[in-house]
Amino acid sequence: MLNYDPLACLPSSEELPDSDDIPVDNELQDLIPGLLKAILAMAWPERMDWFFGIDMGIYYDPDLPPIVPDGFLSLGVERFYDENLRPSYVLWEEKRVPILALEVVSQTYRGEYSTKKAEYARLGFLYYVVYNPFRRRKPRLEVYKLVNNTYELHDGNPVWLPEIGLGIGVERGTYLGIPREWLYWYDQQGQRLLTPQEQAKLAQQRAQILAERLRSLGVDPDSLT
Repeated sequence: MLNYDPLACLPSSEELPDSDDIPVDNELQDLIPGLLKAILAMAWPERMDWFFGIDMGIYYDPDLPPIVPDGFLSLGVERFYDENLRPSYVLWEEKRVPILALEVVSQTYRGEYSTKKAEYARLGFLYYVVYNPFRRRKPRLEVYKLVNNTYELHDGNPVWLPEIGLGIGVERGTYLGIPREWLYWYDQQGQRLLTPQEQAKLAQQRAQILAERLRSLGVDPDSLT
């Protein structure tokens, strides 16, 4: 009997375009997901079963162009393939639909509340997160969860995502020297996870405190290195 593998007939991630060649029209569309990814890398340093893509094509049909969220999180997949990393995210290779999609709204409306929302629901993304920095009267952050094939809005800031084991929310902070409102990850107690820069500063402060204590005991800290 001839063994037939239908996946063998589909293009691989190496054969598919890795970009839609459409540049982001808002710097926040790159910086906000970039910060979320950097925090995850610090929070899950030993985990190799997750992937966070930024402005990367997600292929779900070989005959259609990919969808390209500003950011997305997938669990239960390899974090790295090899040193060349992923050129794109191909569902028939990964066999996992991302658990979360993020869209940062720009001044050029791109269907974040209509066509994109419907597409993510159809594909089965459990969470759909929309951040609109231009809103003044409505909440800038909206977190939707897929329930019976329909997205339901979840209130709160942060919003706890039990399937991910983290919450997501907004607050003012400084990232790359830019003071403004940013998206962050939170633990179950609602405590914000530190950014890499904040963790480095905290480690430096702790080292200084330790050095001062050693000096007060008559010990030269440099003699211990």
